[in-house]
Amino acid sequence: MHYIIFDLEWNNAYNYSSRKFMNEIIEIGAVKLDESLEIVDTFKTLVIPQYTKKLSSRCKRITKITNEEIKENGIGFHEAFRDFARWSGSSDNVFMSWSNSDLYVLANNFIENTGSPAIKFIRYYCDAQKYCMSFIHREPGEANNQISLAHCAEMFDIEVDTEALHRALADCYVTAECLRKVYDREKLERYIKPCDKHFFERLFFKPFYITQPLYGRFDVYDVPVKCPRCGAEMPTPKTYEVQNKSFKGATTCPECTKSYWMFIRAKKLYDDIAVKTTYVEMNSKKARRMRRNDGKLPKSGQRKS
Repeated sequence: MHYIIFDLEWNNAYNYSSRKFMNEIIEIGAVKLDESLEIVDTFKTLVIPQYTKKLSSRCKRITKITNEEIKENGIGFHEAFRDFARWSGSSDNVFMSWSNSDLYVLANNFIENTGSPAIKFIRYYCDAQKYCMSFIHREPGEANNQISLAHCAEMFDIEVDTEALHRALADCYVTAECLRKVYDREKLERYIKPCDKHFFERLFFKPFYITQPLYGRFDVYDVPVKCPRCGAEMPTPKTYEVQNKSFKGATTCPECTKSYWMFIRAKKLYDDIAVKTTYVEMNSKKARRMRRNDGKLPKSGQRKS
C-alpha cells in the first residue's frame, strides 16, 4: 500500500454542451509515498483542454503554464488519466490532496468526459488539509476556516519556494512535507474514507436551508423551545414565518415571563439535518402586543423590533 498525493491545476472554461462553466484540468502532478512517507516515485503531465483553446490570464499568471507549453507537451484527458491510473498501481493505495476541491474538480471532469463521477482507480481517499489542520490550535471562531498549503507549511516551519507553488508536482512535495511533520499512522487512518457510490454522492451534494415547516423527518413545530435566560420549557410558537431562510416565531417563558423572538435554521445535509436555534428578547411594547394577540406573530406590515 502507498500514499499517493496528487494535485491538479485547472483553467476556467465554458462547456457549450452542458451550457455551464467548469474548471478544466490542464495539469496532473503526484508523488507516491511508502508507509514511512518516503517518496518512491513521481508523476506529472500536462493535459490538453477540450473546451477552450486558450488559458485565461488568471490561470497563466498563477500557474505560469502557457498555451505553447501545453501545445508542445500536453496529452488528451483520457490518455493522461489512463497513464495516471497505470502509474498509481495497486487498488488499495490511499489518494490524498490538499482539501477535497481537487477531488471535486477531478470527479466533475470525469462526468464531462465519461458521464460518471466515479473514478475507478481511486478506492480510498484522505483529505490532507483536514488531517494537518487537526494538529493546529484554532480559536472557536476559526474552527471552520481552511488553511492554505503555504500557510500550513509556514506554521510547520517548512521552507517553501512560493514562486514554485501552483504547479502540480511542486504542491505535492510541500503537502508531503506537511504530512511528515505530523505523521501519526493510527490517527491518519481515521481520516481515510472508502470511495464508494455514497462518497461521490456526498461530494457533489450541496447543503441547503429548509424553508418548509414539514420536510422529511423535520417538523419545525417539534423543535424544543427553552428559555435562554432560565432554561424553562416555553410554549411552541403558534405560527412561524420564513425570514432570511429562518423560521421566526414568538413565545413567552412561563417562569421568568420574558418574551422572545425565536429563530430556527434547519440545514439539509447529505444524511442529516442540522438545526440551530437562536433567541432575541422582545422589547416590552412588542411583548405586550404579542400577548394581546394570544401569542401570534404581528402582521407583516407592522414594524419589527
